[in-house]
Amino acid sequence: MRLSIYLLAGISLLTSSCKKFLDVQPEQQVDASEAVTSAGSAETAVNGLYNLLGADAYYGSNFQALSYLSGGDIQWTGSQSAPAQIANRQLSADNGNVASSWAAIYRTVLSANYIIDAIPKLSDPLFTQVKKDQLTGEAYFVRALSYFDLARGWGGVQLILTPTRLPGDHAGIKRSSLEETYRQVLSDLNKAVELLPLTTNRNKATRKTAWALKARYFLYREQWDSADVYATKIIDDAASYQLLKPYNAFYANNAVATAESVFEIGYSVSFKNGHFNWWLPPALGGRREWAPNAQLVELLNDPAIGGNRNALIAQTAPPGNLWYGKLFYRTPTGTDPAYLIRIAELYLIRAEARTKNKQLTTALDDLNAIRDRAGIAPSNAATEDALLLAIENERRLEFAFEGDRWFNLVRTGRATAVLGVTDPNRLVFPIPADELLADKDLEPNPGY
Repeated sequence: MRLSIYLLAGISLLTSSCKKFLDVQPEQQVDASEAVTSAGSAETAVNGLYNLLGADAYYGSNFQALSYLSGGDIQWTGSQSAPAQIANRQLSADNGNVASSWAAIYRTVLSANYIIDAIPKLSDPLFTQVKKDQLTGEAYFVRALSYFDLARGWGGVQLILTPTRLPGDHAGIKRSSLEETYRQVLSDLNKAVELLPLTTNRNKATRKTAWALKARYFLYREQWDSADVYATKIIDDAASYQLLKPYNAFYANNAVATAESVFEIGYSVSFKNGHFNWWLPPALGGRREWAPNAQLVELLNDPAIGGNRNALIAQTAPPGNLWYGKLFYRTPTGTDPAYLIRIAELYLIRAEARTKNKQLTTALDDLNAIRDRAGIAPSNAATEDALLLAIENERRLEFAFEGDRWFNLVRTGRATAVLGVTDPNRLVFPIPADELLADKDLEPNPGY
């Protein structure tokens, strides 16, 4: 494992407003062995984990772009070769965007490992067991999410589960199977559930956040009963989580941490979300190098299909008349949240799980809750196949700019029919070439 062994200990520094695609936000880092020594430094270290999740190369930009650009609805309008490869689904192992995302996710894993190891050993009279459990549980949740993203992006990966203090600490570790990798995700989620408090916090992991990720996990694993159970836990908590009306209520007018969000990454002027830079046109302070394609624009603007989700897009003035995405718009502050789990996803998870379990009536109810919020007529899908297609189509618009489309089509086996991906090897991303050169125990994905 070639990755640097450092723990994020502070808030990321101010970044340039004119970043290259692969730039990552500079981090204040300290040696891991000196990072967690007290209750205060432990909390700082855990806060740093969320910054790692939100970094440019992870949910702040590049990892999301792997799904945006692979999913067929977002076009790349820039000139750089790495994102063009993604958009054309012609990835190579030396793709810089893939490499930066892989490194960012493992950097998050390595930091979580150290926190999980260090906190239970601390002796600090100010550090109660309840607080230790909470912070350790947050680290388990973040590690679970990180391995989940590695699994759905690259397949089975090397499982690094203990601190890495010296370069050779984890030499000789082979890639685990996809099944083993997902098993680790579930193990970490189970530990998170045991340790985390049953509270509501939209920016940090709680037991509810872990339940929501378990619902997504069980959907990917096609364990329909469990997906239903955990989605229901969140949906039934109507005092905490609600579908807001209209659709843009969860992000418009500088809204943050609304009842729509189960988990979002918060940003500030000193820790910016770079998404606006890629979505907004130059006249609004961005570069518009990601843009909705004509088909997506047509769907969002169709009152019977997109409904009030047309708020996601707008068009520049003539003579350009360029369509652009409006989910991320807070320029120059860059304080748009990154939306990782919304209550809408739990409705669609449960709808799919119940469809697979032949509970078509209640599945249709969940689907229509999403349609009602979008201001469109109820679906009358009456068969399993019709309902599954309707759920797929609803996901497409509901999460148009949230990195869902590619992973959803891959997990359902629909990437060939929808996107024309005929080579199964191309359903996962390549292991970065530099990582393969540096680690003889790391094997490439076939076909790259």
